[in-house]
Amino acid sequence: MDRSVLEGDPHRIIEGMAICGYAIGADEGYVYVRAEYPLAIKRLRIAIKQAEELGLLGDNIFGSGFNFRLKIKEGAGAFVCGEETALLASIEGKRGMPRPRPPFPAISGLWGKPTNINNVETFGNVPQIITQGAEWYAAIGTERSKGTKVFALTGRINNTGLAEVPMGISMREIIFDIGGGIPEGKKFKAVQIGGPSGGCLPEELLDLPVDYDSLIQAGAMMGSGGLVVMDETTCMVDVAKFFLNFTQSESCGKCTPCREGTKRMLEVLTRITDGDGRHDDIALLEAMAKNIKTTALCGLGQTAPNPVLSTLRYFRHEYEAHIHDKRCPAGACTKLSGFSVTELCKGCSLCKKACPVQAITGEIKGRHIIDPAKCIKCGACVTKCPFKAIIKG
Repeated sequence: MDRSVLEGDPHRIIEGMAICGYAIGADEGYVYVRAEYPLAIKRLRIAIKQAEELGLLGDNIFGSGFNFRLKIKEGAGAFVCGEETALLASIEGKRGMPRPRPPFPAISGLWGKPTNINNVETFGNVPQIITQGAEWYAAIGTERSKGTKVFALTGRINNTGLAEVPMGISMREIIFDIGGGIPEGKKFKAVQIGGPSGGCLPEELLDLPVDYDSLIQAGAMMGSGGLVVMDETTCMVDVAKFFLNFTQSESCGKCTPCREGTKRMLEVLTRITDGDGRHDDIALLEAMAKNIKTTALCGLGQTAPNPVLSTLRYFRHEYEAHIHDKRCPAGACTKLSGFSVTELCKGCSLCKKACPVQAITGEIKGRHIIDPAKCIKCGACVTKCPFKAIIKG
């Protein structure tokens, strides 16, 4: 989202930062851009040069006595540098690692000087607010979440790409009206919102208004504006593992809760998706997640458990199926793929009698269980079951 603004209209950012510099008395600004965005850097450099040539940047701007210059800092793509103190350290030429606060950057920031840090999207809004007025901007959105937000739609959705929407719009409108719904006629299952540290929200929350307070209460967050749509073929345990794998690898390692905690959580999730889940794994995940959220040094560690906590909150049954029944309801976890018995089982034992490798256990009139380690996936049990209680998962 920020890259699209830098590539498409970098002058908005320059003007917004110059206004901010004038307001707080700063004479120097930095735009922190990851080096993997060469087009954004190229166009930003052109825009800065043009602004300098027109007298919009530099010394004594418009004869006002106000001096303001902009510099570009190319980052190495470290996710943790989204945290303000880690970003400051990176600009100073140090390793991007957060530091405890206070002092806050507004008191002691870049090279010990008071520093104002904002998102590209925020600075890009400033010129329009100055031009149109605060009342115009406040008329868009909700009582506590004003203006618009740009989302990047991706995943199992027909229309991918960027969409700018007013705050307060429902998730259903974004996914089905703007995004065009789910392809191939499949059923919507969940949406992950807020980037790698966001939360996964189920179908029953499709009408949730998209604003800061509502998302936090639901276990997600606005974050970077990433919006990943998932259909019925998605395993929510595997999704939680995917996002935690990213945040664990991006941890700077400075604080123990994030460095060690995310790694231990990832080990538990891997164990569950491999079919080796233990009966106390869910309680263990919840305990570790809550401890990390309350004790990690920076926002990366504090929000890293969100995908796990939200999937446990709304899709707990999938964790239980992986652990207790040794099956993946979505059929996505390859080490658990095979045949499994659903709640439709009446205990007739015809499947047990038909199994050539004795992979099915259970008593008559009781629910039967298929051992995935023994199952050869021949399908004999499916053929014999009169209740269609055996599925491939």
